[in-house]
Amino acid sequence: MTYNLVKYWEHDNECFFSDNLSPEKKYEILFKKTHRNKDVSMPCYTINHHENKVFNINAGYFVGVDWIDKNNAIYIAPKLNKNENEINFISMLFSALRHTDVSKEINDLFEIKWDKEYIDIEQNQDLLTPFLIVEFLSTLKIITRKGLKKSYYKVEKNLYGKVKGKIQVSKTIKHNVTQNKNLNTYCTYEEFGINGKENRLLKKALTFVKRYLPNYAQLIENIDIQNTFNYINPVFTKVSDNIELHEIKHTKTNVFYKEYEQAIHLAKLILKRFGYNISNTSKKTIQTPPFWIDMSKLFELYVLGLLKDRFYNDVDFQFKPDGGNELDFILKSTGFEMVIDAKYKPSWKNNTVQEDVRQVSGYARLKSVYTHLGFNNFNKIIDTLIIYPDLDKNVNKDFKGNKIIENRVEEKLYQKVYKLGIQLPVIK
Repeated sequence: MTYNLVKYWEHDNECFFSDNLSPEKKYEILFKKTHRNKDVSMPCYTINHHENKVFNINAGYFVGVDWIDKNNAIYIAPKLNKNENEINFISMLFSALRHTDVSKEINDLFEIKWDKEYIDIEQNQDLLTPFLIVEFLSTLKIITRKGLKKSYYKVEKNLYGKVKGKIQVSKTIKHNVTQNKNLNTYCTYEEFGINGKENRLLKKALTFVKRYLPNYAQLIENIDIQNTFNYINPVFTKVSDNIELHEIKHTKTNVFYKEYEQAIHLAKLILKRFGYNISNTSKKTIQTPPFWIDMSKLFELYVLGLLKDRFYNDVDFQFKPDGGNELDFILKSTGFEMVIDAKYKPSWKNNTVQEDVRQVSGYARLKSVYTHLGFNNFNKIIDTLIIYPDLDKNVNKDFKGNKIIENRVEEKLYQKVYKLGIQLPVIK
């Protein structure tokens, strides 16, 4: 199949020439998500006719690859603007997932369209595979810390001089009796240990990851990711990777091993991503299903990770003070009480987005927020902070000490409304 692959950056808004798009048609892909307790659909990109054979593309806060129509596909990479380096979204994700309670928030972070026709891209353009691998390794690290779950599983062995469990009569006759091995018996029985079906599936996916890592420089260059793999791999040494996907139909939920459900889900996605063929891990040109990653959600989780690095459990994410409102963050730490909103909008660096100010200010006026922060005086004005991305080398990378107070800038037109730019990791 012959088609044209066009490439853009997120936030792009520009015109391009095309002689095979219809001037009477609007091209748009929507990403369905839940935002502030509401189901919303946000455009990954929108293409409209401009004039003659010129069209305008307006890219949103999503990165990925998808079909425009049957003759054209689109690839959108992570980058705040053309004058800055490409954002290292892998480092952002890995940073956020260092905290175990953040991993439960990643389900709405991406969408994969397995039922659509695959698109050919270069391996260095692949955003989906490293994304899944980082999530998978981060989840396995949590499991490894606790220790692998033990369970009963069936074993078939050709035992010498003894019988255990159920005798496999046909195999015993075929492989032992006919070859004068009269003291050997094929038996099936159950053992209790770490070599159960679930662990074998995780090991199989880990084997694919091991083959893939040397081919993706961005992952290898991240020392934390390589150290995480080196931490996990020895624990699975005594686990077999002999497993078929159909053997894992349902996962029993266990409170202590709650991460297994997510890990198995990711393992299946990784195996499916490589077409269940380990040789596909080293190809330079790959086929990918259409997919989208929500960068605004990823930015929220990245900010959450940085806040937890500094304030631990004093920060609440997606705080719901009542039935109709949902705050990005509320910080309840002595001397740092404030309502925080994360806005993945580079325009905040030089401008004030009035709609965002009104939104976060409204949250800070809720009586339930005053109660949560322990303020009895409803006349007090609660601090509000808007955190936005900034690739300037001189801005802060974390919130250590009093940086969140010292580096914030108060908006001139508002009382106790502040903004703070944080530096995102970039690909060198």
